[in-house]
Amino acid sequence: MSSIPEQGVSPEQIGAPVDLSEASRQLELAAHDIAVASTCIGLGNLNEAHTNVITARAAADSAEEILRVTLGSDMHADI
Repeated sequence: MSSIPEQGVSPEQIGAPVDLSEASRQLELAAHDIAVASTCIGLGNLNEAHTNVITARAAADSAEEILRVTLGSDMHADI
């Protein structure tokens, strides 16, 4: 059984269906941030590139977590 973090989750959210469009949106944000980072590297602005890589990683991690929750809830629905 997966655990639900106690912080940041309202009672209405527990057991609510997960919106996969948010995972898609997060991946689009990650792709955009990587494109910006690539441009920044080409322009020699490594600090800005680093910032965009960090935000891309955060967006990708968010998408991964959404998918993990979805897969976990789908697995429990079959039981």
